Amino acid sequence: MVQKSMNSAVRAVVRMGKYLGCSVYFIKEGYQGMVDGGNNIQLAHWSSVSGIMQLGGTVIGSARCKDFREREGRVKAAHNLIKNNITNLVVIGGDGSLTGANLFRQEWSSLLEELHSRGMISMEERIGCQDLNIAGLVGSIDNDFCGTDMTIGTDSALHRIIESVDAITTTASSHQRAFVLEVMGRHCGYLALVASLACEADWVFIPEWPPEAGWQETLCKKLNTERGLGQRLNIVLVAEGAIDREGNAITASMVKDILTEQKIDTRITVLGHVQRGGSPSAFDRVLGARMGAEAVLALMDANPETPACVVSLEGNQTVRVPLMKCVERTQAVQHAMNEGNFEEAVRLRGKSFQNNLSVYRLLSKLRPPSSACNVEGTSCKTARNVAVMNIGAPACGMNAAIRAFVRLTLTKGFRVLGIQDSFDGLLKGRVAPMSWTEVHGWAGKGGSYLGTRKQLAEEAGLGKIAHKLQEHKIEGLCIIGGFEAFHSCLQIAQARDRYPAFCIPITVVPCTISNNIPGSDFSLGADTALNEITDICDRIKQSATGTKRRVFIVETMGGFCGYLATLAGLAGGADAAYIYEEKHGILDLKTDVFHMKDKITNAGVQRGLILQNECANENYTSDFIYRLFSEEGKGVFTCRLNVLGHMQQGGVPTPYDRNYGTKMAAKAVNWLIDQIEANTKEDGRVFTDNPGTATLLGMAKRFLLFTSVQSLAIATDFNKRIPVDQWWLKLRPLLRIMARHTVSNIQMEAEETTLEDIEEHHDKYVG
Repeated sequence: MVQKSMNSAVRAVVRMGKYLGCSVYFIKEGYQGMVDGGNNIQLAHWSSVSGIMQLGGTVIGSARCKDFREREGRVKAAHNLIKNNITNLVVIGGDGSLTGANLFRQEWSSLLEELHSRGMISMEERIGCQDLNIAGLVGSIDNDFCGTDMTIGTDSALHRIIESVDAITTTASSHQRAFVLEVMGRHCGYLALVASLACEADWVFIPEWPPEAGWQETLCKKLNTERGLGQRLNIVLVAEGAIDREGNAITASMVKDILTEQKIDTRITVLGHVQRGGSPSAFDRVLGARMGAEAVLALMDANPETPACVVSLEGNQTVRVPLMKCVERTQAVQHAMNEGNFEEAVRLRGKSFQNNLSVYRLLSKLRPPSSACNVEGTSCKTARNVAVMNIGAPACGMNAAIRAFVRLTLTKGFRVLGIQDSFDGLLKGRVAPMSWTEVHGWAGKGGSYLGTRKQLAEEAGLGKIAHKLQEHKIEGLCIIGGFEAFHSCLQIAQARDRYPAFCIPITVVPCTISNNIPGSDFSLGADTALNEITDICDRIKQSATGTKRRVFIVETMGGFCGYLATLAGLAGGADAAYIYEEKHGILDLKTDVFHMKDKITNAGVQRGLILQNECANENYTSDFIYRLFSEEGKGVFTCRLNVLGHMQQGGVPTPYDRNYGTKMAAKAVNWLIDQIEANTKEDGRVFTDNPGTATLLGMAKRFLLFTSVQSLAIATDFNKRIPVDQWWLKLRPLLRIMARHTVSNIQMEAEETTLEDIEEHHDKYVG
């Protein structure tokens, strides 16, 4: 089945293969093309994969093949490969395709023997092609393959689902209705589960976790309760493979009938193949590029004893794992569900799935507090106040985090004080309790409904802040924001010896499009900004369709952090991305100009894209680069300059940022409550000056960890507002490799490439 972002992987395989001096072939129409041979096996060129990253599906085609399941079909496939001297295969598909590839490799020796005995290949061909190496890439929107955090196409499918839900939310604003959406997922409920977190769904049905008996009454009661609170729209998501505890199917029509019987006006939307369509997301494009490049390196490293591998994502790293081990674990999930052992099925899905399900179950059980704080948030019997505020520039995901934080904190019996407009609002008394209903619908909204300012604690006045914290009896503080949030928390922690009001648990949830905060690989909001940049670059390049040759210079935000420029460069197929962290001079610019001219003149490419981080170089500005390329490209191409500006901060939060913000908030609430309880003194005061109680909650590889802001200070460049060590810099060589169409331009002669060269370059961009 065709998945989005396969083209990114195809492009990476071709260009990494060319980079290493290999001949790369397209095998069109999947295994069917391998069996049929002929024109289905074509030599690929560097320009063959130009301009395909933004296209859905796959340019080389895909098809199910009955012939390949039979021995005779595999004999024909082997013969066609040998005639083209192909002994290394990158297979992009699901567990069925990958299992077939592994069987093909296991039979390879016997297939060659049979071909030789039939006189179809010579002894020289048999000896020269005696070993077949396989590297697999998982393409599945269901994310149903165990052994990788994410499969190619899943994030893009989530984008389509959330776009549909957002559209329904808009159209249903005038009606009080329930909408039942059926999403894909015959054997895996990942799409439905993550989408439910991202769109504030009232209920989700997935195959791995069927509802308890009597769910029909529970569902109706829940929806009626929500309506009693003034909620006008209810969303129920149903995975196409959803079942009950007895294994009976739960369909969207069934759910609709149940709700209709309770006089709830209900509509059904079956998304179907809409989820497979559209342009791939930025995440999927980068994922495909990284996995495709890693697959080629895995083939170059392979020997006859190396088992077939699948390239997987583990946190922010691409890793190689044994193919059949992953296939067996994937099949074990279905076996566990068939046996009714749903807890084991969830465990086998992996940590990411478990965490998503845990957060969903927690949020789905929440009810407006009736005894601790009423639903309007105007009174509260507990003496404990926990405050939340935004600091820094607005970023998508802030509202999703605040929504989850408010509701989770209220259910624990604490009152939530919302501090509007950062420290400025705190000092001016714009502090008020936040209610359950107040934050409904916030998850899908951009910007900051609570208000935010780029302001440091010392600038506002530490003494004044301490006085206000004491005045409002704040005993726990969550700051959601950018570098200013981290820096302010550090300033407050360092001033605890002077201001006792600061001796409370404080945590920072990193939220900035720049992704420049130490202690976290990813910041909330960066994924949305990256998708906005990628989408804009697609449209900019499209604007030149049918015109003369043109190069676009695009300036991105990010301060001194080049994350956005680098990742957008990978996702958009940029020819270069200039950033502060990687120094560049006039000779580098000259080389890139010559490369651009050569590419357009000799490779037949009509468009070029150069990305420039806004603070990459104080002298080589975006305008300078535009003028340089315009002058040097005369007669070959024309240039256009685009400064994206605050468009990067706008838009609708991506599914990733909505989900990430929700999970981060849940983690922050639990930590704050635990710290408040652990540091409550005999007189009832909350007091702690332990450095470990002023923290930043960040993602390190695949785990959410709390780290003392004071310990993070030593790994921070406060002048440039960036971490000293940034993991994504390892992707920079890959960006160059994907952009260069001649080996000389990347300073590595293909014929001189050794295994040591491969490993050296592999280490540079794979963590």
